[in-house]
Amino acid sequence: MDITIDHDRCIGAGQCALVAPAVFDQRDEDGLAVLLADPPGDDQRAAVREAAESCPLSAISVREDRGAAD
Repeated sequence: MDITIDHDRCIGAGQCALVAPAVFDQRDEDGLAVLLADPPGDDQRAAVREAAESCPLSAISVREDRGAAD
């Protein structure tokens, strides 16, 4: 799983950190999203996808590994 955060789009809404706190956090200085686990554990895949879907400006992109099972 490859996760990309577009910091030009991120507004620091924090949905990602709420949905997947083991993978995402927010920077203290501006609230923008940061990755804590790259790549995330297999047990976090569903939460990462949900976090990307919940981002109000679609600043998080998720690309699945080829042949990865859920």
